[in-house]
Amino acid sequence: MSQTQVLARKWRPKNFSELTGQDHIVKAITHSLEQNRLHHAYLFTGTRGVGKTTIARILAKALNCEAGVTSMPCGECPACMSIDKGNFVDLVELDAASNTQVDSMRELLESASYAPTASRYKVYLIDEVHMLSRSAFNAMLKTLEEPPEHVKFILATTDPQKIPITVLSRCLQFNLKQIPSSLIAVHLGKILSQEQITFDSASLQLLARAAQGSMRDALSLLDQAIAYGNGVVKEADIHTMLGVIDQEYLYDLLEALARKDGAKMLSIADEMEARSLSFDSALQELATILHHLALAQIAPQTVDETLPERERVFALARHFTAEDVQLYYQIALHGRNDLNLAPDEYAGFTMTLMRMLAFIPEQIFPGGISKNSGEEGNIRQEAIQVINQATNNSQSIQKKEAEISGSPNEDWLAIVNQLKLNGMTKMLAQHCEAKLFTADMIELWVPEVHKYLLEKTYQDRLKAALENYFKKPVKVTFLIGTITGMTSLVMQEREKQAKQSETIAAIEADPFVREIVENFDAKLIVSSIKPIE
Repeated sequence: MSQTQVLARKWRPKNFSELTGQDHIVKAITHSLEQNRLHHAYLFTGTRGVGKTTIARILAKALNCEAGVTSMPCGECPACMSIDKGNFVDLVELDAASNTQVDSMRELLESASYAPTASRYKVYLIDEVHMLSRSAFNAMLKTLEEPPEHVKFILATTDPQKIPITVLSRCLQFNLKQIPSSLIAVHLGKILSQEQITFDSASLQLLARAAQGSMRDALSLLDQAIAYGNGVVKEADIHTMLGVIDQEYLYDLLEALARKDGAKMLSIADEMEARSLSFDSALQELATILHHLALAQIAPQTVDETLPERERVFALARHFTAEDVQLYYQIALHGRNDLNLAPDEYAGFTMTLMRMLAFIPEQIFPGGISKNSGEEGNIRQEAIQVINQATNNSQSIQKKEAEISGSPNEDWLAIVNQLKLNGMTKMLAQHCEAKLFTADMIELWVPEVHKYLLEKTYQDRLKAALENYFKKPVKVTFLIGTITGMTSLVMQEREKQAKQSETIAAIEADPFVREIVENFDAKLIVSSIKPIE
């Protein structure tokens, strides 16, 4: 009985057209082969399972195919078939992790001076090259810089930072990307169709996400799934096999959150604990769903058409504001980071859910009254009318008495940065919001969370700064309560973020930067960009 070959080996790409997710590499190598612009040393970098060794072997076939140097090796000549089988005499593969010493490198370099036995080029493929010792690197420098015409070096590594710069400068470097989960799922579907194995799309999405950008990991997981499901790949089996969270729980949680039903949310958490599900994974998946909700709200066309819960995502997106989603996303991330500090995972998870409920943003009406979902509509409308009338009356009086124009908080924001404050007094001013601002009287409100700033010393200093600014006595009253959030600190942060966004957009749109990114597969490090003050 013949042994079944694992999928990762059986379906290893045999030519450039079969590669998935590395189009930028294929384009560059294909063009160089077609124009016969061959380099003597290539370096492929990238995480595990993205195709480094596969591309190296296809390149070896392209160089030694009996049809000539070509971007489309025939796959049928003795050279191509021998390379596919792994027994080609002129393709020397060295595992640097097992041959780290200088003696192994010297033996390899001595053999390089001899002509190929049965092909056009002698190709040396050194995998995990960063594992070589410093002496081994030094020994290969001269040969790597000026090798014999019949020799080509192909190096592969998962950690290019450990390779000496003297070696990097002698190689043509290609950075392989992690493969998007959508492409992995499509590729797995094609393989299962060829293997005539029954599957559903949801199971492939789960496997693709679990692979984390590695095609080899995805194929290994697929082998495991076929065995686990007895020849059938089903979503329920994949959930059990991988130990991933059933998405139904998470969508039910978000629906309960939309209704502000805390009891239901805790009931769902109890069910998850009863099934011994990982709360760390639950928060990770919850953040992923919130990301989908944000996309559905801001750029609906970008939501994956193959997403099994697509309709449910759009339905939930209509129940939350964009601010809600951003807040819950941050709470989920922080909750996951704090899990190891919690008494246990269940406590950490449920506290994260309760934090989402506790920090539900309220819509603030004029006068500081908040809109709660439990209020009756007619009572709320009457309250709004009374508040608006009172506000209008107050504003008409203020217009007659005020020596300054604009809304109270706008006037406050206009002068707060001119008061020459520092320390805790400055913090107090930055966290205040004015609800009354006339030439003789100022009413400043501070949220409950910052009430610790209302020490008499800081109040007196702020009052003195205001009197110095207006050149006359001013009555300043400090109150604790709900504010709209339009404080000096918030406005400064918004202005800073706007400048940062404009700076990043200007650099990304720069023709020179775009040319470097497109031609050299460069990546813009956004965190390093700072606007000029």
